[in-house]
Amino acid sequence: MRYPAIVPGRGALAFACGGIEPAVPMSVPPSDSTTGRRGGDTRTAISDGMVALLKDYYGVGPSQAKTYYHDDLVVCLMRGGFTRVEQTLFEGGRTAAVIQQRMEFQEVMRDRFAAVIEDATGRQVVGFMSGNQQDPDMICEVFVLAPTELVDRREFPPASGPSPG
Repeated sequence: MRYPAIVPGRGALAFACGGIEPAVPMSVPPSDSTTGRRGGDTRTAISDGMVALLKDYYGVGPSQAKTYYHDDLVVCLMRGGFTRVEQTLFEGGRTAAVIQQRMEFQEVMRDRFAAVIEDATGRQVVGFMSGNQQDPDMICEVFVLAPTELVDRREFPPASGPSPG
């Protein structure tokens, strides 16, 4: 299944970043010279790749995904995909346990998630942050790409190797 790539308008990035509008306007390049993909193709590749990874490792994956790609920032928002066990824990009031387990899983998956972004954009991931919530169920993965004015080049992590798989 292919997930739609949303071309965000004014305010979409602020929504994705918890209501914070960037101080400097950012632009989406019409194409990425490294990958040759158009902007929508890149976002679709990211959405599809993230959903596929979650399906592969959880046995069930998100039912919806939207990816935003601006300048040095990629945000992937996903809905659905909690397992039956996780849903049972939620219903039993154990939300914190599910969220903690998800956060641990996402940290272990960091390199695999970064590989999806790097393959789609042709740019190195230098930052990764993740968040989950249950009601409404949402997963948010945020990636900062090199080059960026936010991180000095000396602080970049080593470039990742070939994609797993």
